[in-house]
Amino acid sequence: MPGKKRDSLEPVRWKNGALEAIDTTKLPGRLVYVRMRTVEQVCSAINSMKVRGAPLIGVVGGYGMVLAAMNLGGSDLNQARSQLRKSADALVLTRPTGVNLRWAVERVFKASSRVNSVASLGDELKLEADAILREELESAHKIGRFGAALIEDEDTVLTHCNAGALATAGYGTALAVVRSAVEQGKRVSVIATETRPLLQGSRLTAFELARDGIPVRVIADSAAAQLMAQGVVDKIVVGADRILGTGHVTNKIGTLPIALGAKFYGVPFYVAAPVSTLDLLTDVSRVVIEERDQREVLSIGGRRFAPRNVEALNPAFDITPPELVTGIVTDRGVVRQPLMENIRALFG
Repeated sequence: MPGKKRDSLEPVRWKNGALEAIDTTKLPGRLVYVRMRTVEQVCSAINSMKVRGAPLIGVVGGYGMVLAAMNLGGSDLNQARSQLRKSADALVLTRPTGVNLRWAVERVFKASSRVNSVASLGDELKLEADAILREELESAHKIGRFGAALIEDEDTVLTHCNAGALATAGYGTALAVVRSAVEQGKRVSVIATETRPLLQGSRLTAFELARDGIPVRVIADSAAAQLMAQGVVDKIVVGADRILGTGHVTNKIGTLPIALGAKFYGVPFYVAAPVSTLDLLTDVSRVVIEERDQREVLSIGGRRFAPRNVEALNPAFDITPPELVTGIVTDRGVVRQPLMENIRALFG
């Protein structure tokens, strides 16, 4: 059984007029916060993946708009909203694949239409950002409760990347399912893929679970199918950065091969995400897959290990087709096959 649980992680907080978020690039060695007072600092933190995870960057992006409003000068409201529009566009461009960031930024920007003076912009936008933070945390706990019903006592759950408290407003999405099952008294162990190239699984997921006393083992990404073949994996639960109305799931690169292995070996493959991750309008052909700096693949910890004359490809995400997904755990319930029909019925 899990040991005594520590205090919950607080991935993001507003403190003394500034935004603070856990710097995940320092984990597991140090638990420190990056402090942001300008929208430029927020963009930098998201770009560098000090702040990462679809729900969390949505929350942080919303507060980035608050910082933008607080730093506005002058008294012309139309000019102020024009500047806010530029800040919103800059924030969205930092991570183009996930949908939560745009959703939150646009929601906070829309709140600017409710004020009649530049002086009141910051306070009004902060009310909206606070609401998003609160709602995302509530959604995480709902996801956990719905998803826990899918987990049986003594299950071994495989997860990819980090879809825990560090990727959300707290508690998690995929890890919310695990946490809720454990809180119900189920004995659950986790297999975390290391998740190359930035090792979010071995650095962050393992850190969270070990901190909570939940048994976790780390594997190389390429070991997942072999463990399924051996019957070691009972369930797979991953997060998502964008879920289309068709049921296509965009998530951290490496999710697709895990889903293919799960289909072949008959292992249930679940995706956990809040409603803010749904995109009912975009066609799968128009989803932008972010291509990140090739140095992330060619190096580890800043030390290059590939030959100097070699280049790399570094897509940050892949798209899993709906045929490979057993179900989607949301804060409104579990969407089962046929996904497109049931997504439209529940959310359309």
